[in-house]
Amino acid sequence: MRRLAVYLKHYKKEMILGPVFKLIEAVFELIVPLVMARIIDVGIAAQDGGYVLKMGVLLFFLGALGLMCALICQYCAARCSQGFGTELRSAFFRHINRFSHAELDKLGTPSLITRITSDINQAQLSVAMMIRLVIRSPFLVLGAIVMAFTIDARLALFFLLAAGLTAAVLYSILHATVPLYRTIQKKLDRVGLVTRESLEGARVIRAFARQKDDAQRMEDASAQLCLSAVRAGRISALLNPLTYVIINGTVLCVLWFGGLEVNAGRLTQGEVIALINYLSQILLALIALANLIVILSKGYASAHRIADVLAVEPSLADPVQPQKALPKDGVPKIEFDHVVFCYPGAQAPSLSGCTVSIAAGSTVGLIGGTGAGKSSFVHLIPRFYDVQQGAVRVDGVDVRRQSMAALRQKIGLVPQNAVLFSGTLRENLQWGRTDADDEALWQALCMAQAEPFVRAMPEGLESRIAQGGRNLSGGQRQRLTIARALVRQPEILILDDSASALDLATDAALRQSLSDFPGTVLMISQRASTLRQCDQILVFEDGRIAGQGSHETLMAQCAIYREIVASQTQAQGGQQ
Repeated sequence: MRRLAVYLKHYKKEMILGPVFKLIEAVFELIVPLVMARIIDVGIAAQDGGYVLKMGVLLFFLGALGLMCALICQYCAARCSQGFGTELRSAFFRHINRFSHAELDKLGTPSLITRITSDINQAQLSVAMMIRLVIRSPFLVLGAIVMAFTIDARLALFFLLAAGLTAAVLYSILHATVPLYRTIQKKLDRVGLVTRESLEGARVIRAFARQKDDAQRMEDASAQLCLSAVRAGRISALLNPLTYVIINGTVLCVLWFGGLEVNAGRLTQGEVIALINYLSQILLALIALANLIVILSKGYASAHRIADVLAVEPSLADPVQPQKALPKDGVPKIEFDHVVFCYPGAQAPSLSGCTVSIAAGSTVGLIGGTGAGKSSFVHLIPRFYDVQQGAVRVDGVDVRRQSMAALRQKIGLVPQNAVLFSGTLRENLQWGRTDADDEALWQALCMAQAEPFVRAMPEGLESRIAQGGRNLSGGQRQRLTIARALVRQPEILILDDSASALDLATDAALRQSLSDFPGTVLMISQRASTLRQCDQILVFEDGRIAGQGSHETLMAQCAIYREIVASQTQAQGGQQ
């Protein structure tokens, strides 16, 4: 928790006032047994009803003051914990948004979701309970022991014994449960992963009639979580019984030996009752402390997981003095210079020795088998990853020496998976440029061949888009993501196999409209016919560029390209 203490800096007043008022409440609580002893030894013994009434009013007054202090402490704890959780959650989200794809791939989406929800909630609860109990419970225990010594030092030795035994129990259980709570959070990550995959892949699961298998995956993940939780719960469940045994055993000893002291005239009945009350206070304080220990154990495990993510430094960072890339005559718009790139943890590089120059304003096609390195190639241009060797240059400047925001502002990327966000169609299109007017939106929709079906929607640009675009077909989603990239009016447009769901006629119309695009276009496609008219075609095989040139040049010089064209021509002939 200490590594997260920085998010409490705006709540120093609440962190001080809360425990202070809780401490005052505890002081009032420690006075109560002494008042009760006076009622018994003076008021009841002398049958003085006025004295009993006066002391009763004092008890009520102490209780009212204690309640007021407790409410103030509760308010401070709530304000501090909720503010802490809000600031931590915002900082955590900002931090993971700085991660490159490499860090996101390593940590995993389900784990990050669990940490920003469950783990932060647990840390937030720990802060609230610390303010309310971390001072009150130990103070009550120590205060009750001190007060017991003022009454009878010999009987107070039982208090010390009880406190020592309870402290040993608390330490042992804390030592055993903290690692288990970390395991529980990891198992919760697994449940989150299975849930996410099940919901996102619901159509696939049902198409293959694998609902039972999917349900079994969830049962297995839940069973693992349950086993870990039960194991931790069994250990934590020992807290209250052991505490009760220790304290109640002490109560029996105090009653037995206190009775002997009363018979000998060394103690009064009221003082014995006061000792029993102090023991009850110790019991309640230790139970609260035991529960606090459980909560702090969970909070410590959660805080450790949160801090682990916050400690991860993004592998990509803007240079201290970024260079501004300006197009110059004769300088290629994009240049790959002996690039070698390998994904973190991969056995072999995805790109090896890639050298190519792409002129400004040209249209370049990328083709090759699955896993040949096409997507890896285009993802290096906006600097989603850094190369291991070589350099990627845009307008003559290495992308690692440019501001990432300025670099990506030039680029319109349409990913393989068409991603849309819940909201209106207009809001989705304006992701490309927030100040785009209707004319710019319709122009982009027209170029992306999306205007006809958008016009047919009753609400047009104000039509609602479901989460992930579930209320649209695959082809409609792809055309809308292309339009979203075009709204930005980028200098570089990257289409990462983003027309795969389009029919041939729509695909041809899209290529025709993109011929008027003023910037540089990189188009990945599995269809050779889609790339036929490109100024340059790059043929990828096993992470290297096996051929480059126009369609005619490749047909004459590149055997791999000829094989791709021949296989697709035969497939089309067979279908006919």
